[in-house]
Amino acid sequence: MIEHKYKVLVVDDEEDILEFLSFALSKDGFEVKTATSGTSAIPLAKEFKPDIIILDVMMPGIDGIETCSQLREIKELENMMIVFLTARNEDYSQIAGFEAGADDYVSKPIKPKVLSSRLKALLRRNTFQTHASESNNLLVRNDLIIDKDRYLVKLKDSEVTLSKKEFELLYFLASKPNKVFSRDEIYSAVWEDGIIVGERTIDVHIRKLRDKLKIDNIKTYKGVGYKYEE
Repeated sequence: MIEHKYKVLVVDDEEDILEFLSFALSKDGFEVKTATSGTSAIPLAKEFKPDIIILDVMMPGIDGIETCSQLREIKELENMMIVFLTARNEDYSQIAGFEAGADDYVSKPIKPKVLSSRLKALLRRNTFQTHASESNNLLVRNDLIIDKDRYLVKLKDSEVTLSKKEFELLYFLASKPNKVFSRDEIYSAVWEDGIIVGERTIDVHIRKLRDKLKIDNIKTYKGVGYKYEE
């Protein structure tokens, strides 16, 4: 399995926060750069091209809201995500942040593991949506992405290697989540008409999918067939 290393730019005028978050996120697999102001963050973002920016709202000079607005005008950063990290909980501050183009809003203090998990969830969602806009043969099922154009399956941040038939079976079931497919329907869709396969062929492929994916979404309906449950 191949792990993707996300790039994060943390922007805050407090050095201790930058040091703390940089250490915690680097330890959790992110590539991290830091900036102490909105003014320095903008050119650094153009150079570094982060997947996501963690941006403090209250900063001297250009504040986080204005920095966010300026970043959203940069074409090459249009797919970058922006998360505000702030001690301020006022509704007007959150509304201003979202109106400026923020994707999420996190209040201080936050545990590093919680922040890391939240960032990864946002980044996966962004990656899925970007790919989905490029292809009609892509399925997104929570943390699972199935790309038929590239015969690619990713679960969370890791690529899962499947055989051709395993992939086609997964794609077929996940194409209509919560629908129970009969064995005949599965045979017709995944195995070409006229090809003779053993009675246990589907069962074996289902077992292998469960072993490789390690998720509990593929359900068995005895005497009927299978479904992918969301």
